Order: sequence, then structure tokens, then C-alpha cells
Amino acid sequence: MEVLDRMATVSPDGRAVVFTVTIRDRDVECTIARDALEEYFWLPHDADTTRVLRTFENGRKRIAAVAQRKSLVHPGQPVRLSGSDFATKR
Repeated sequence: MEVLDRMATVSPDGRAVVFTVTIRDRDVECTIARDALEEYFWLPHDADTTRVLRTFENGRKRIAAVAQRKSLVHPGQPVRLSGSDFATKR
């Protein structure tokens, strides 16, 4: 799996970061909810777009790994990551 060179972007409503990963030679559109970035990646609630994207970039490897696992469970579907995808399972 690799994250494409295309830049991640903040969704028009500001509630998610949109990015693409390549999994098994297939591009998969992914999003991670801003709430997940706030809860699991220490994004301040009042962060601007630049800070949101910097926080995403800092957590990119972990985020991409979770996106890959979720894509393998639900192949052919866009991946929508939320806080529950990063919660510790017990």
C-alpha cells in the first residue's frame, strides 16, 4: 500500500480530510473525520485548514494503515474513517 503523491484536502464542509491510497493497484478514496483527528491526533478544536492538514500529515502512516485494513474488509467501497477506527479494542 502506498499513499499517492496527491495532496490531501479538507472537505468543503471542513468536517473531514479527503485522501487517496493505492491498495492492490487500485486507488481508494478515503476520508478521516475531523473529530477523529481531534480525539486521536491532538488536533485543536479551533484549528485552521493548514493545521488540520499538518496534523493529518503527521499521522499519515497510522491513518493509511487503518484505511488499508478497513479497505481489505470492505473491498470496492470508499473508506470513511471515524474515531471508532482508532479506538483501542479490548
